[in-house]
Amino acid sequence: MNNNEYLVTLQVPVSLEELIVDCLLALESELGFISFPVSVHNHQHKGLSLSEQVRGRQKKIRFQLQVDEPGLFALLTQLKQDFSGAGIHYRVLPVIEHGFI
Repeated sequence: MNNNEYLVTLQVPVSLEELIVDCLLALESELGFISFPVSVHNHQHKGLSLSEQVRGRQKKIRFQLQVDEPGLFALLTQLKQDFSGAGIHYRVLPVIEHGFI
């Protein structure tokens, strides 16, 4: 069991992908991070283009990284400072266990 470690998930507008990669590389944790394209489905149409409204989804990039408590504080502080109002959605979940098999 790993105490005080967190899984952070970011849903980022595609236009910010490279800026977020640069930010995360600067703050990189020991385990690095992953990214992959996702489709976000939401009943609210705020910020969606007409074609996204018709399709019912919006393309975003999801980033996931594992950080300790000080790393979490540094990450969220940096993101809020550099990307305020950018529409980045984040989640923070405790890590119960991790390892390699």
